Amino acid sequence: MDFDWPDSSDTRRLEIREWLGSHGDRPTQEQLARAGYVAPHWPKPYGLGADPIHQLIIDEELAVAGVRRAAGGIGLGWAGPTILYGGTVEQQERYLWPILTGEEIWCQLFSEPDSGSDLANLGTRAIRDGDRYIVNGSKIWSSGAHKSKFGILIARTDVDVAKHRGVSYFICPMDAPGLELQPIVDMTTAYSFNQTYFTEMELPLENRIGEENDGWRLAKVTLGNERVSLSGEGALWGSGPSANDLIGVIKNAGGIEDKIQRDKTSRLYIEGEILRLIRLRTLSARLKGRQPGPEASVRKALADDHGKNIMGLAKDLAGTHGVLTNAGPLGQSPEFPVGQSAVEGWNNWHGGFLFSPALTIGGGTSEVQRNIIAERVLGLPHDIDVESGKSWRENRKDDRRL
Repeated sequence: MDFDWPDSSDTRRLEIREWLGSHGDRPTQEQLARAGYVAPHWPKPYGLGADPIHQLIIDEELAVAGVRRAAGGIGLGWAGPTILYGGTVEQQERYLWPILTGEEIWCQLFSEPDSGSDLANLGTRAIRDGDRYIVNGSKIWSSGAHKSKFGILIARTDVDVAKHRGVSYFICPMDAPGLELQPIVDMTTAYSFNQTYFTEMELPLENRIGEENDGWRLAKVTLGNERVSLSGEGALWGSGPSANDLIGVIKNAGGIEDKIQRDKTSRLYIEGEILRLIRLRTLSARLKGRQPGPEASVRKALADDHGKNIMGLAKDLAGTHGVLTNAGPLGQSPEFPVGQSAVEGWNNWHGGFLFSPALTIGGGTSEVQRNIIAERVLGLPHDIDVESGKSWRENRKDDRRL
């Protein structure tokens, strides 16, 4: 692992500071996007082709200057990289700039009521009809779909091959006729999720990314980016407070005397440091031209429980006031010290605590993540696959959509 870090005289830092000086105190999102600072790791003209160290330098310099990039979420983290990887030049030119500028918001249309952890078993159908597809089915846990312009959609285009081989990947306009949203209000009282229904919805051929029936390969690109995104420093899938933020709240309140709570705080700090060092290890591997190894999967699994531990301790530190929605730990502010979270309902300690059980479910359940680590990292025997060698149709004989 490399701990050397470019100092304040690094030419890349000076270049960023010079750019910031020429664009005033608050450059617009459009200006940041055109300069390549919204997604610096993307290739030109959308980014700078920056290596990981350069990306982190940009993050640091913008943070010091108080400059916030508004674009993000599913469009920047998941849809954009997949379009870059498998989209046509026309698709890239149409969709990437509005993602970078934050003009168009995206959602993800992957999970289904009958196929969550086993995503490849999805049953939403997209049947080719000339230069269009007719889509029928349902998706669930569609975060932010009610605010989105587009969604990334995977649907089954061939039922007579193995489940991983008959899937295609689409760009879905969220205002398409035949698409209906049903709100899902979680226990934080936030309207963040939806169930999405497709009834004879039409998608033009040009909305397909990649080849027909090659969508699972592209979905894995999306899921890889998702799991990296969900393993960020914040407790709530990369958003919200970190362990250090909670420790800062504790210090500001004068510390704690309870030995059990002090022990939990120490453990939180250790967990946060382990996750930080795993991230640096991954970064070092990338800089040396190696693909990240098992540490990437391990980090996702650890980060889920770590987030729940942060929010659980914060609620414990509120004491009897923890039953109130407007109480923070140790009588401090109910709001996160890092300001507003990226998602409704996650901007205070109470809402974050209520949402935290979802951390070990979203982006691949903890059970699935541990199976991946056991089989692909530790080399333990795979579960017996009773569906092996059969087509999706053969395994879903009772599915009324056949």
